[in-house]
Amino acid sequence: MFGTLRNVFKIPDLRNKILFTVLLLALYRIGFHVPLAGVDQGKMAHAAEQSKGTGFGQLAEYFALFTGGDLQQSTIFGLGIMPYISASIIFQLLGTVVPALEKLQKEGDTGRKKIQEYTRYATVGLCLIQATFWVNYMRQQQLVLEDYQNSWTFVIMGMLGLTTGTIILMWLGEQIDEYGIGNGISLIIMAGIVARMPTAIISVVQLANLQMGGTGTGVEMGPTKILFLALAFVGVVAGAILITQGQRRIPIQQAKHTRGRRVYGGQRQYLPLRVNHGGVMPIIFASSLLLFPGIVFGWLRDVFRFGATAGFWGFLAGAFRPGAYLYEITYIGMIFFFAYFWTTVQFRPKEMANNLRDYGSFIPGRRPGKRTADYLETVMTRITYVGAGFLSIIAVIPSVFAIWLQIPYGVSAFLGGTGLLIVVSVALDLVQRIEAELVKRNYKGFLGDEGGRIKGAYA
Repeated sequence: MFGTLRNVFKIPDLRNKILFTVLLLALYRIGFHVPLAGVDQGKMAHAAEQSKGTGFGQLAEYFALFTGGDLQQSTIFGLGIMPYISASIIFQLLGTVVPALEKLQKEGDTGRKKIQEYTRYATVGLCLIQATFWVNYMRQQQLVLEDYQNSWTFVIMGMLGLTTGTIILMWLGEQIDEYGIGNGISLIIMAGIVARMPTAIISVVQLANLQMGGTGTGVEMGPTKILFLALAFVGVVAGAILITQGQRRIPIQQAKHTRGRRVYGGQRQYLPLRVNHGGVMPIIFASSLLLFPGIVFGWLRDVFRFGATAGFWGFLAGAFRPGAYLYEITYIGMIFFFAYFWTTVQFRPKEMANNLRDYGSFIPGRRPGKRTADYLETVMTRITYVGAGFLSIIAVIPSVFAIWLQIPYGVSAFLGGTGLLIVVSVALDLVQRIEAELVKRNYKGFLGDEGGRIKGAYA
């Protein structure tokens, strides 16, 4: 491993890419702490402390988890990269229903650049809308300095500051894609998640009780509880890697072609179908939607506090809090739904079958065309069920462990959920890209010999 790391920095091109990527990520973390003009940071910190455990606090923490920003700190990167991700998802979904966008997707690099240009314009629009809501919210909650409380100058500065911050993050991500290594947007999100790990470690140290005979009951963490957390973290990470890399290989046979006296083709290959085809998107969609029932029911409970239905709304508000039985069951059901929904949108068996037929390939025992498409759809439906089951287990582990072991959610969040899946997926992609660069220059990869190369790193 150390020899491989030395080889990484022996290659000037690869070394420059890695250092360039690290530099831009460092700039992102510096800008993450630049405050927004006109905001009373003392009141903002007090409001963030009071909102912990509430519906809005959960929404803000989840927003910060996978966007690279943090509204509770109210910095120029407060919106994070989420507007750009939202715009990308919107155009990705529209590409399946709008013929003009579908045509652009099929035009190769030229069409991709045009769609990317539209995505940038849509990102600016989404930023302005989200920034307007957030700035008005800070004014209503009196989180603004008195001199700017009723001033339109603060509104304009806030909107422009938050929008500019997101555009800078988008630019940093694209620069990493162009001149660095790895997916820039994903690396920015991963950097924001990993930056929370020291806080979780500090929480464990503060709650640790390593005295002989310490039981670790309540919020304290005895040696047994700490050891269990460490083993659980290793096990969940291994499971996340398994689900991320897991695939079903469909054998494909190439037809033989005779040209003159030579016979071409006839090779046997395979078509890899990912078990977790939707990636982390099912968890993101399910978590995002389940944030709103708790907020709405809590608001209704406060409105009808003295009415006959106060107990009913209070019951629903408690039932849709993370860790509650109804919340977790609904969470699992929505993960299954969005796993199949995202697979249906992204996976196109008919188009795949037509491509196999055009290239003179076929699945043994299946006729080209509709029979092949039906077979691929059946296989994907079955493996999606397994992938959604794995996603459900990883998604509910943080809240279940937080209640069962009585530990802070900030600690248990690293035992599963969206953040862990994002970190594992991005880290694997980064390692595969470095591995490919090493092997391309005749260096051994991270696992040494030819048979130990990382799966998925090569075309």
